[in-house]
Amino acid sequence: MNLYIAFLRGVNISGKNKIPMAELKTGFENLGFGAVKTYLNSGNVLFSSDRNGREELASQIESMIKVKFGFDIPVFVILRQDLEDILQNAPAWWGAGREGIYDNLIFIMPPAVFSQVLDEIGTPREGLEQIQNYKEAIFWSFSRKDYQKTNWWPKTASAAISRKLTIRTANTVRKLVGM
Repeated sequence: MNLYIAFLRGVNISGKNKIPMAELKTGFENLGFGAVKTYLNSGNVLFSSDRNGREELASQIESMIKVKFGFDIPVFVILRQDLEDILQNAPAWWGAGREGIYDNLIFIMPPAVFSQVLDEIGTPREGLEQIQNYKEAIFWSFSRKDYQKTNWWPKTASAAISRKLTIRTANTVRKLVGM
C-alpha cells in the first residue's frame, strides 16, 4: 500500500466551498481508500491505496467531491515519501522559525510547471519574500508585516495560474508528514 496526502484547493476558506471533514473522510473511504485521516478543516487528507498514478487519484477525488458536495475543487495528490523528500530539500532559510517570517509550501498541480508559475506571477520582491523551486513545490517565505507589499501574496490567489496552485504552511506540511 502506498501512503498519499491529498491537498484540496480552496476548501472551507471564508465560508466558501464548505466541506465537513467527517463527510470528506467518508467520501475517501467510499472510493476504496484505507487509513483515511483528515487534518485541520482545510482539505488535508492522508490515505492509503494500492493504486498508482497521482493524477488519476486526484481525478477520482475531484469527481467524488463534485458528486458528493457539488464543488469543482482542484486536488493535488502526493506520495508521503515524495513530500518527505521535498522537505528534506528545503532551503536553509525556509521553515527556520525566523521571527516575523511566514513560511509556506506551494504545490503546483499538473500539468502546470514552475516556469509557468514564475512567468505569470513574476519574481519575488527583494527583501520581502523568497522563493525556491524543488520538483512540484515552491518554498516561499515572506515578511508578515509587509505581506501586502510582496509580489507573490496577491497573485497566488488571483492570477490565472492560481487555480493550479495550493498552499500550505510549513507547520501543516511537517505535521502531515509526521502523521
